[in-house]
Amino acid sequence: MSTAGLEQLASFLRAHPAIRSKLAIGDAVGGLEIGPARMGRPGDDAAILERPEGGFDLLAGEGFIPAFVRDDPWFAGWCGIMVNLSDIAAMGGRAVGVVDQVWSPDPEAARPLLAGLRDAAEAYGVAIVGGHTNFAAPELNLAVSIFGRAQALITSFDAQPGDSLVAVADHRGDYRNFDNFFAAGHAPAQRLRGDLASLPALAEAGLVRAGKDISQGGIAGTALMLAECSGVGIELVLDDICPPAGVPLQRWLHSFPSFGFLLAAAPAAASRVCQVFAGRDIAATVIGSVAHGSQVTLRSQGQSALFWDHGAAPYLGLGSREVMHA
Repeated sequence: MSTAGLEQLASFLRAHPAIRSKLAIGDAVGGLEIGPARMGRPGDDAAILERPEGGFDLLAGEGFIPAFVRDDPWFAGWCGIMVNLSDIAAMGGRAVGVVDQVWSPDPEAARPLLAGLRDAAEAYGVAIVGGHTNFAAPELNLAVSIFGRAQALITSFDAQPGDSLVAVADHRGDYRNFDNFFAAGHAPAQRLRGDLASLPALAEAGLVRAGKDISQGGIAGTALMLAECSGVGIELVLDDICPPAGVPLQRWLHSFPSFGFLLAAAPAAASRVCQVFAGRDIAATVIGSVAHGSQVTLRSQGQSALFWDHGAAPYLGLGSREVMHA
């Protein structure tokens, strides 16, 4: 890709709604006056609470865009479970239970949403242990919260210059709606559970230093969040990013892959991380590296372009640790 092409791609990604939507996090943490120094360490995929007897409790939650719920309520229900489980796995944890919050004009309108929640909970083997229901709301909507536990953590704050950046994504699926790639629709339950279990196993083996679930911001937005939380720069090598068959690279960079993670590992451990997922037929490749500084750059065929400099323009605005300068 030419320098002009890279600059155009970087500009497109900076302006994309899926990536810019994360700017709301900075407004929220500013209003709440919280940051990574607070209990739970905001900025990670789940809040971390140390257990006196050892290990960690994990808390996370997701609220959904009304248009997404309206477009495909069954899938929204499924995602309510799936994305929370990914957040717990991204922290090196295993889920214990979830609670849901459902709003609907009436019970009939909520039926497909509830079916999606039930179907996903059964497939992933996690219990829905309670929640809140309102059947007198003006429109259908959903939020889901999850509790999990971890013995060893993968965090957003521990990527170090020199680490390899590994992208993990299940390509066995297709787009369900918007830019949501659904890789779990026809997967056997045991495979879904085993795939998620790979993350805590890697954490407990000490093979992964840091990481994040690939969220609605896609690979590009998630790399930026990881970089800002860790106070580092990241170079994404586009030539090494392999989207699913038939999916343009530009779209894949801002897509939600449903099962997808960015993991920072020491170079010596990165190949072992990739092998773990390859053994499960999940694509896992080194797509870049962690560097000193605060710039997230796109690189291709010897050319590079700046995607975002979180030192100059914070993305999450969490007031994380100082940027590691050379």
